[in-house]
Amino acid sequence: MFPKKPPMGFNTWNTFGENISADMIKQTADAMVEKGLVDAGYEYLVIDDCWSKRRRDPETDRIVPDPVKFPNGMKDVSDYVHAKGMKFGMYSCAGVRTCADYPGSFDHEYLDAKTFADYGADFLKYDYCYKPENADGPLLYRKMSMALRSSGRDIMLSACNWGCDDVHKWIRSTGAGMYRSTGDICDNFVSFRDIFLSQLDNFVYSAPGCFNDIDMLTVGMYSQGNVGSTGCTDTEYRLQFSLWCMFAAPLMLGCDVRKINDVTLKLVTNKHLLRINQDEEGRPPFIAKHDGNNQKNIYVRVLSDNQLAIMCTNFTDRDHRAWLPLENIGVPVNVGKGLRLFNVFTGEDEGVCKESLFTQVGAHDCAVYLAEICDA
Repeated sequence: MFPKKPPMGFNTWNTFGENISADMIKQTADAMVEKGLVDAGYEYLVIDDCWSKRRRDPETDRIVPDPVKFPNGMKDVSDYVHAKGMKFGMYSCAGVRTCADYPGSFDHEYLDAKTFADYGADFLKYDYCYKPENADGPLLYRKMSMALRSSGRDIMLSACNWGCDDVHKWIRSTGAGMYRSTGDICDNFVSFRDIFLSQLDNFVYSAPGCFNDIDMLTVGMYSQGNVGSTGCTDTEYRLQFSLWCMFAAPLMLGCDVRKINDVTLKLVTNKHLLRINQDEEGRPPFIAKHDGNNQKNIYVRVLSDNQLAIMCTNFTDRDHRAWLPLENIGVPVNVGKGLRLFNVFTGEDEGVCKESLFTQVGAHDCAVYLAEICDA
């Protein structure tokens, strides 16, 4: 599957971990439809690790769904998700065991790909735990990619090797549609900040067909769930979601969408942020103003339809007055041009700025604008 835009959806791991079930998946599918998330573009519902029995079936060698968690099997769940107008995702691992010690797909790639196809899967998150030391990592991802392509069903490969083996340099050649480039996220400010900053030099490798996945979102978790930590403020969640949108990262919700509050729902369905994330050209941003240590950078992204996205970040603990000379983005002072700014959070047209953009950015916050070059 060739994703033209960053995939959007929900993954069970961040909130539920091993505590998954058919009922929970079906309730989540219902909630995603009822709360407008599917209409906003969140199309994948992905079951992560811990869905199977601890051992393969001794007669068929297939991975078998846990009969307690999924009493009617996985096809029943898949059919329910599809009936809601969504796509269904599953999980496996390139090693002999998954990260939570369930059967992995090492040396079973073609059998497992056919199993996932039989379940009606549209997406496979493919992890990297318990890989034999002498096994070639890139080859393992090529094997599963080829297995999925021969399965008789169009299944997107979501490679999840945490940035090992210089993955950004070769993963596109495997046919994967997205690739995890970092370690696991936790629900706190430092975790998402450091994950984002670790990829500043690598986002240029992300483009339509294969997107840099900087992990599932913790937006709206408020310290609850499997990766719950200290949690974040609503301001920090706004910063996290805006970063993922600005840098064309896949948007995989990790909070319990059945209980999502109005603040979080408004943020993750913000049509202007989603417009930036889903821009058809898929170009990476550039650093238009560098503060020296990446704590207060300003990023600009060239979008389709002659628009720009501008994001002023502030990872520090103090409010900051951001300044961007328009010269830095290629609009000199003497050409009679400026930028018409639209605030993506307030929905207001802020008029035309000439020569420089000034804006106040709170601690652990950001300012994000859509802009067009115009006469000034």
